[in-house]
Amino acid sequence: AAAAMSHGWGYGPTNGPDKWVQDFPVADGPRQSPINIVPREAQYDPSLKPLMLKYDPANTKGILNNGHSFQVDFIDDTDSSTLTRGPITGTYRLRQFHFHWGASDERGSEHTVDGIKFPCELHLVHWNTKYLSFGEAASQPDGLAVVGVFLKIGSANPRLQRVLDALDAIKTKGKQADFANFDPSTLVPGCLDYWTYDGSLTTPPLLESVTWIVLKKPISVSPAQMAMFRSLLFTGEGESPCCMVDNYRPPQPLKNRQVRASFK
Repeated sequence: AAAAMSHGWGYGPTNGPDKWVQDFPVADGPRQSPINIVPREAQYDPSLKPLMLKYDPANTKGILNNGHSFQVDFIDDTDSSTLTRGPITGTYRLRQFHFHWGASDERGSEHTVDGIKFPCELHLVHWNTKYLSFGEAASQPDGLAVVGVFLKIGSANPRLQRVLDALDAIKTKGKQADFANFDPSTLVPGCLDYWTYDGSLTTPPLLESVTWIVLKKPISVSPAQMAMFRSLLFTGEGESPCCMVDNYRPPQPLKNRQVRASFK
């Protein structure tokens, strides 16, 4: 176990999602994510408000390969890039966005819909400004709100290409690069119908602090664009290279939670 620990968590046979519970017991908790969304069992809730996403491209801070995915970070010390309304109360600030994807186009999303997997899922991570920082919010039951967007194979997505073009500079774990002036709302579909439920981070420490907002409509991605995601490496410079693929956690038990829908 000590040897496994030294590598930390990941997505391999020895340190993958089914092993996380050894170091993070909350992995078996009451509100873990992702889940399989069954549309016919989701409750339409007329009191759910439309989502308000207001993003300022000037907040874009940079892009990073963290060894598990890559993320685009945002300056989150002002209320200029926020998520409001929808299922949440108050103002949540955008912290970062990242993706999860598969080794092939048949899998890769964390959430599934009627058991159907998408090749990729985008997560836009926000924190509740009633707390002092992202770190404090991450341990509160209403601390975080994550908007999930499915990517579905189709035509090439020019707005996504801007992000993918930056990946060459961050091929290996720990690499960071400049990435500026990007509007993440360009990665969100025109229709903001969503499902929502109480869940958790999908990576350790798996904290049960996330209001999930999963959009019904996917955005498009081409097979060639999906191949660009898979050119990243889990490994650092000088290590024997291991392609970054299948960096998703499978669906977790619903355990008496209600999934609500903003649409009929």
